[in-house]
Amino acid sequence: MASDESSSCCTKGYKHSGTPSSEIVTFEDVDIYVAKPTAEAPTRAVIYLSDIFGMPFLNHKIIPDNFAKQGYLAILPNLVGDDPVPFPITPEYDFPSWIAVHNIEYTEPIIEKAFEYTKKAFPSVTQFFSVGYCFGGKYVVRLLDEGKLDGGFIAHPSYVTDPELRAIKGPLSIAAAETDYLLTEEERHLTEKVLKEIGATYLLTLSSVEHGFAVRGDPSDPVTMWAHEAAFYQAVQWFNRFSK
Repeated sequence: MASDESSSCCTKGYKHSGTPSSEIVTFEDVDIYVAKPTAEAPTRAVIYLSDIFGMPFLNHKIIPDNFAKQGYLAILPNLVGDDPVPFPITPEYDFPSWIAVHNIEYTEPIIEKAFEYTKKAFPSVTQFFSVGYCFGGKYVVRLLDEGKLDGGFIAHPSYVTDPELRAIKGPLSIAAAETDYLLTEEERHLTEKVLKEIGATYLLTLSSVEHGFAVRGDPSDPVTMWAHEAAFYQAVQWFNRFSK
C-alpha cells in the first residue's frame, strides 16, 4: 500500500465558517457544485474530489470557491450521492459498510460524469487538473494513470495502492501530515521510493499536523490553519506550473 485504508481519523475534523458563493447543477443524475472564475471562457478546470463527507459538507464548497478566485473553474461532483457520511459522525455509524459500498465501481462513473459535464458546459477548457482529499486522493492517482490530467494534487490520501501509484503518467503533488494512521511515515517513505523509481515528476511536503488538515483542520489551531492554507496554495502553484 502506498497509503492505508480509511480508519477513524478519516471521520474526524472541524466544520469551517463561510458562505458558499457558487451554484449546484444536476448533470444527468449527478449533482455538481460549479465555482466559476471571472473569465467568461475559462481554459483550466480543477476536478475537486472530496473526502467521505462529500458535497453536503460546507468545507467542500468553500475550497472550490477559492480555486475559482485563483482563476480556475472548480468542479465538485457529489462523490457520495445520497449517502454522505454524517458530520459529525456518531459512534454507532457503520463506516466499514459505507466504504464497502462506495468503491471504485460506485465512484468512478460519478467522476466521469463530472468530466463530461465540464466538456459540454465549458468547451473553452483545454486543461484539466484535479485535487483529492483523503478518500478522493485515490481517484486523482487513478486519473493520472488514465492520462486525463495535466497535473494532480492530493492531501492525506487513503486507499492508494502501490500499483496505482506506479502507473501514474502525470505530475503529482502530495501534502502529507506528520501524524497520519493512513499515510504513515513508513508508507510515506515507500511512496517517495516508488515515485523516484518510476521517474515521476512530483512534490511531497510534510507538515507537523494531523490527517485531515487540508480540508477539515481545527480552525482554532494556528499551526493547522497555516498548513491548511499552505496546502491550498501548494495545489494552486502546482497547477500554475503546468498551465499552458
